[in-house]
Amino acid sequence: MHEIAVCQSLLQQAMAARDARPFARVVRVSLSVGRLSRVEPEALQVAFDLLSRDTFLEGAALRIERPPGHAVCEDCGAESEVDSRVARCPACAGHRLRIDGGDGYRFIEMEVA
Repeated sequence: MHEIAVCQSLLQQAMAARDARPFARVVRVSLSVGRLSRVEPEALQVAFDLLSRDTFLEGAALRIERPPGHAVCEDCGAESEVDSRVARCPACAGHRLRIDGGDGYRFIEMEVA
């Protein structure tokens, strides 16, 4: 389950931030999770709620941005937004799309108190 690994990484980053500059608790966490990342927002919320329990992250709001996928056609060079890893090129209907965005996740910011 990718969502647990994402939350474990998030918790480690938050702990490192707290070690560098102490704070009491986290109010909000913002993440970018690409639509092609294979990370489900609902499962991510469940994992976050579970792993943050009894930590300084407990009760923090989780804000998830969902940028679209981006691909370049290997046949015609057209760039396009895609909703699937098996999408066709909108310019030439080719199947050889190289995904170059919207397939990852990253920690954006954390609001603390």
